[in-house]
Amino acid sequence: MSTDRDRDAEGRARNARPRDALGRPLPYGERGEDRAPEGVVRAPAQSLTEAQALLDAGRPFHAHEVLEDAWKSAPEPERELWRGLAQLAVGLTHAARGNARGAATLLDRGAGTIAPFAAAPPHGIDVRGLAEWARSLAADAAAGRDLDVRPPRLRG
Repeated sequence: MSTDRDRDAEGRARNARPRDALGRPLPYGERGEDRAPEGVVRAPAQSLTEAQALLDAGRPFHAHEVLEDAWKSAPEPERELWRGLAQLAVGLTHAARGNARGAATLLDRGAGTIAPFAAAPPHGIDVRGLAEWARSLAADAAAGRDLDVRPPRLRG
């Protein structure tokens, strides 16, 4: 078995396997979904617009990658907000994949992470609405109910 790993130009490990719309790895050589490039610094409005378009297209895993870039490049006071938004996208990914336990965990975690921003949400982000959506979907997942995996609206 080879220990070679896919690496980027800087030598960091990167998985170059193609992925489906929900981020599941496909065999090498198959046509997967176009992936959002990693490490891109975007303005907050652009991050939200791109992430919303990916969510609306049924690609929450890919939206997570955009939100993760925003988290990593955000100013310190907003980092936890972007991290929480990325967690919500991962929670939705788990829900869409049928992983109720993972969905409940990540949606609850994301809701708790963004909650402190509800009083003064930046960039028009609907923090209250997102937290309510996430907690409701997490409760459905934890209770074993059918999951409504329609995407939330990031902005009010």
